[in-house]
Amino acid sequence: MPDFHIKPLNQELAAAIQHKIDNKTKPVGALGQLEQLAQQVALVQQTLTPQLRKPHLLVFAADHGIAAEGVSKYPQEVTYQMVLNFLNGGAAINVFCRQQGIALKVVDAGVKGSFDDYPAVINQKIAEGTRSFLHEPAMSVAQCEQALAAGAKLAREVAATGCNVLGFGEMGIANTSAATLLMHRFTGLPLTECLGRGTGLDDEQLSHKEAILTAAAQQHAALTNPLEVLATFGGFEIVQMVGAMLGAAEQGLLLLIDGFIATAALLAATVLYPQVREYCVFCHQSEESGHRRMLAYLHAQPLLQLNLRLGEGTGCALAYPLLVAAVNFLNEMASFESAGVSQSTEPAPVTA
Repeated sequence: MPDFHIKPLNQELAAAIQHKIDNKTKPVGALGQLEQLAQQVALVQQTLTPQLRKPHLLVFAADHGIAAEGVSKYPQEVTYQMVLNFLNGGAAINVFCRQQGIALKVVDAGVKGSFDDYPAVINQKIAEGTRSFLHEPAMSVAQCEQALAAGAKLAREVAATGCNVLGFGEMGIANTSAATLLMHRFTGLPLTECLGRGTGLDDEQLSHKEAILTAAAQQHAALTNPLEVLATFGGFEIVQMVGAMLGAAEQGLLLLIDGFIATAALLAATVLYPQVREYCVFCHQSEESGHRRMLAYLHAQPLLQLNLRLGEGTGCALAYPLLVAAVNFLNEMASFESAGVSQSTEPAPVTA
């Protein structure tokens, strides 16, 4: 397995950052979650004056063998078709990235089909989709390690451009099934608490999905090694996201985590390297029912709750302006002293 060296965040500046936040021209804590976000960005960057530089968003795409078991509302070829939509600039994530000035990169991690005529695609194809984990592991451990390394290499290349904030999105028909089983195995929560409707399954389709995933979970119940669990239930796009998250944290980047599938990738990353969690901003709570429980398991407070269930990294792009606002108030908002504004005479609340 690739080796990562992710430093726990140095907390020495925490008190100075909090002092700077508390002395802005506002009541203590009045900017709520933006204050926590400013503190985190400053700690990740180890500075009192953080900057967001060259934001990027990586969309990893791959197909899943489990799609053949009828667990998704859409046919498998939609993965390929949606990647073409990304490349033609027509998807929601294209719109939102253009709006926010975020550089969008599309990664073929394992899509069934060729993109030889599209030079903008980053070709990191491990294979043309995984195998069905109802019958056998989705990928070999060697393929899993290859995918981790490919994702990490890409994150390092992005960091080398001067980017210091990186978002993660995905596309892959049936990847909510993969994410559901990864969540089930890595959290220990009952499968029913991890299961959701994905792209919009009706009750009958959801019951079928539950039966298939229950059988798959039982088939591989003896697995305990995290890498083997990831190889058995993961997708190539999910595993490359895991590698990219670890590689980005190793480079000291701020990580923007999207919805259910991206959070499942982050969950797997934290099992391998727990310190990666400190670098993560959780952008939204999706409509997928298991996402709320997964966020709670990770002690994560999402920035937005807009009933999204699209993937693609859309939550990252929509939440990005809040990061900009957090950094800007920390750097540009006047202090009581500089503005000549009298402070409250009441003592500040005691914090642990």
